Amino acid sequence: MPDHLAVVTDSTAYLPQDAIDRHRISVVPLSVVVGDEVLTEGVEISPKDVAEALRAKRRVTTSRPNPETFAAAYRAAAEAGATAAVSIHISAELSGTYEAAQLAAAEAPIPVEVVDSRLVGMALGHCVLTAAEAAAAGLDAAGVAAAARERAALTSGFFYVDTLEHLRRGGRIGAARALLGSALAVKPLLHLSAGRIEPLEKVRTASRAIARLEEIAVSQAGDAPVDIAVHHLAAEDRAEPLAERLRERVPGLRELQVSEVGAVIGAHVGPGLLAVVVAPR
Repeated sequence: MPDHLAVVTDSTAYLPQDAIDRHRISVVPLSVVVGDEVLTEGVEISPKDVAEALRAKRRVTTSRPNPETFAAAYRAAAEAGATAAVSIHISAELSGTYEAAQLAAAEAPIPVEVVDSRLVGMALGHCVLTAAEAAAAGLDAAGVAAAARERAALTSGFFYVDTLEHLRRGGRIGAARALLGSALAVKPLLHLSAGRIEPLEKVRTASRAIARLEEIAVSQAGDAPVDIAVHHLAAEDRAEPLAERLRERVPGLRELQVSEVGAVIGAHVGPGLLAVVVAPR
């Protein structure tokens, strides 16, 4: 498709493959380090692999993205006929991805507008889909980036983790660090706020935490048109029933997806993650 605007994101958007193909979205894979081995998310390491490594108490971290990986994506877009690109990424508060994309954009053969979504997972993914739809409608790079930012501002992400230990090790815990002292006695509910992971509520049991997660999602969705995503890591038995209940309880629901997070996010949250993304249209 010559003379078009390319939409680029990273692998933490966890977009369904059919959506990537349908909208011709370019996805730059990020990497995970297990022990001393650097592995590409979705290619060399799966969600199951990272869950098993964490359970085995192996050292699992994420590596800073190389700007060259983004530069290659921008060159490929130009070679495919794109006259500009909008590159939308995981929160800069959680990753160096946005900075790497900016460095690459400065040297790209076409103009590239880089957007910090301040989100992650399908919260980011919905912003990317909105951008792709805006590009298909003929908006220029500024218009496409604005559409992505507007969807991002409306989108919320709430999640439950079995333990804060993985977030603590990765330094991604933000103000939720205050929960660490009582981490054994509570099951924390967290959310994304200003691009950071922040504490939301403390609940005494996992079952109550999941029930509360459901209530928060239903309240956040309201009656207006909304897309919802349920994410998990090695917790499909929790995710599927939650998705079914949300399908019954959210009157304005348009699309609902259930997916397992990949290795990059999995490395920081650990097995047992359950998350809900609420993205009003």
